[in-house]
Amino acid sequence: MSLVSVFITTSGRSEALKISKLLVQKRLVACANIFPSIDSIYRWDGKVETAHEAVIIAKTQKKHMKILTDVITSVHSYKNPCIVSLPIQGGAPEYLKWIKENT
Repeated sequence: MSLVSVFITTSGRSEALKISKLLVQKRLVACANIFPSIDSIYRWDGKVETAHEAVIIAKTQKKHMKILTDVITSVHSYKNPCIVSLPIQGGAPEYLKWIKENT
């Protein structure tokens, strides 16, 4: 059973809270950490843009990524939200067990 951290950008803290609570309630993630204020620079529609955003880092099992992505996309304010997963390749055994038990 492989575990992942999921990196998600949002329009701000309130959207990050809403999405995080929904994912935990649905047991799609065991935990979501919110970084409430980041500056993002990216290319969109041929232009370089700057935005103030919030980031969610959520811990889950890889097998939940499809439905997790669908749920986030259905409630997210962005047309093309950043949702990327990174493998968890180690960690405190009890914490990793807790992720599995809560997703």
